Amino acid sequence: MSKLSILEHIHSHADLAELPAERLPELCGEVREFLIDSLSRTGGHLASNLGTVELSVVLDRVYDPWKDRIVFDVGHQCYTHKLLTGRMAGFERLRHSGGISGFPKPSESVTDAFIAGHASNSVSVALGMARARTREGAGYDVVALIGDGALTGGLAYEGLSNAGQSGEPLVVILNDNAMSIRSNVGGMARLLSRMRVRPAYFEFKRRYRDTVGRIKPVYDAIHTVKEHIKDAILHNNVFDDLGFYYLGPVDGHDTAALESALRWAKDMRVPVLLHVITQKGRGYTMAELHPDKYHGVGPYDPVTGVLKKGGETFSGVFGRELELLAGADSRIAALTAAMADGTGLSGFERRFPERFFDTGIAEAHTVAMAAGMAKQGMLPVAAIYSSFLQRAYDQLIHDVSLLGLHVLLGVDRAGLVGEDGETHHGVFDVAYLSTVPGMTLWCPASFAELRDMLAAALYETAGPVALRYPRGGEGGYRSGGALPVRTFGAGRDAAIIVYGTMINEALAAQSKLAEAGVDVRIVKLGRVCPLPADEVLTELEGVERVVVAEEVCASGCVGEKLLSLSVQRGAALRATLLNLRGGIVGQGTAAELRHECGIDAAAIAGAVKELLCDEG
Repeated sequence: MSKLSILEHIHSHADLAELPAERLPELCGEVREFLIDSLSRTGGHLASNLGTVELSVVLDRVYDPWKDRIVFDVGHQCYTHKLLTGRMAGFERLRHSGGISGFPKPSESVTDAFIAGHASNSVSVALGMARARTREGAGYDVVALIGDGALTGGLAYEGLSNAGQSGEPLVVILNDNAMSIRSNVGGMARLLSRMRVRPAYFEFKRRYRDTVGRIKPVYDAIHTVKEHIKDAILHNNVFDDLGFYYLGPVDGHDTAALESALRWAKDMRVPVLLHVITQKGRGYTMAELHPDKYHGVGPYDPVTGVLKKGGETFSGVFGRELELLAGADSRIAALTAAMADGTGLSGFERRFPERFFDTGIAEAHTVAMAAGMAKQGMLPVAAIYSSFLQRAYDQLIHDVSLLGLHVLLGVDRAGLVGEDGETHHGVFDVAYLSTVPGMTLWCPASFAELRDMLAAALYETAGPVALRYPRGGEGGYRSGGALPVRTFGAGRDAAIIVYGTMINEALAAQSKLAEAGVDVRIVKLGRVCPLPADEVLTELEGVERVVVAEEVCASGCVGEKLLSLSVQRGAALRATLLNLRGGIVGQGTAAELRHECGIDAAAIAGAVKELLCDEG
């Protein structure tokens, strides 16, 4: 990597604001060079950040992020912003334990206005900040940066509708690259595609304001004429209809045009939507050609772009098994919320396009749509990341549970997901899914169990049903079956209760304890809702001391429920519950985080020994 001459000297807003405008393209080139080189070692969100370099540079130049509030949507495109706000050295441990986050994080820097990781909330958050500013008489500006992919989420429209009518000085920047992770779907994507080919409208509007707009009587007199001209050039501009002053589209890689448009939008002191066209993966050929493949990457060769090959994953097995089942049953349909590749459904999409539905970033809609399909006799299977499924909780109860509809959920990325950190860990699903009336929740611990439990969920279970499985591959446990309870060993010193891939930590702990002369049994739950309490208590006969180890938050965990039920049934258990406590866990590898949170094999073995030492 060549020596950086500008980027390494940007430490403050003043440094960037005072940089001659003609040197901005050079700075942007350095940023891209840095990102391509740095991410090749750490991994991270590559294509999305390469596409927003110029936009981020100009945004941090026009606004002062130490004072103004810049609200990112999703936030995976914040790397340039982090570079420009004093965190360049931190990129050596980007998304690693103890390093900087791959998403905006206020605890990391005051220049990160709000935490981000999920889509479609930026306009709502920014409007809240703008209203607080006006209420308090403060002097900061507020801007929201939202992608066209996030506009497939309903919350974005709730925010836009309210913000447009608010009259609050607020700028919403629409970063339009025709992508979320893959190409966008839905009516808004089609509308934006029509707007992209009408740049003449923005040029007309800019020249009009710069000339006639300076003479207010003339401006007022011909305003109606201008509106008719606008309607002739750009029909049905939904943003104008929502109450925004629409500017654009602007070339998102032209720093001069961007700065001019953004300063104009900032000075207007009304709700403004600035439409910016960018190219995902800009400046790196492989990312330009395959923006979906290079959206989020592990380490790669920066010269060739070759990615390190990963192994088999639960997501891939789920998708292929569902495809096999769908080949024999035409009632099966697959749904996903903009995550076809991530949830392993790309093969299903190719083979059964008429039964595959990508709804965009719209989890609540996905679940409600699945409910409608189930009501009419289909077998809908909705594959959604655990942390994203949280947004569909109302639909799970109101649209699925009340009618007892047979909707199957593939709860992907359950448990600790690693480097994406607290916004993406799937550690609350056991708690919230267990409160859905009629829900059955299976927890496969191996690929073989996933296949067997998927079939059981489809054909042997009534009402709503979910399978929760982790990111990545399986461990040493490879057995199959769809059993609610399975026991390993007959030790009477203590018992370890686990479910899902935590079985691997339990088996390792069992071996460690055996070396120390402690004989324990493992009770593995295949189903955690409804909890097979009677079967578990039967398997615990002769054992008084129990450790329940879970990769979920403490509130609503299986250990809590099991202890409550054991008391109700008169069982005398002395238990230690190992879990993620409040559930807010930072970034790092899953193994590192299990160790830090005290739920790995060593911690389980230690908890058993403490119980045995406690004679109280």
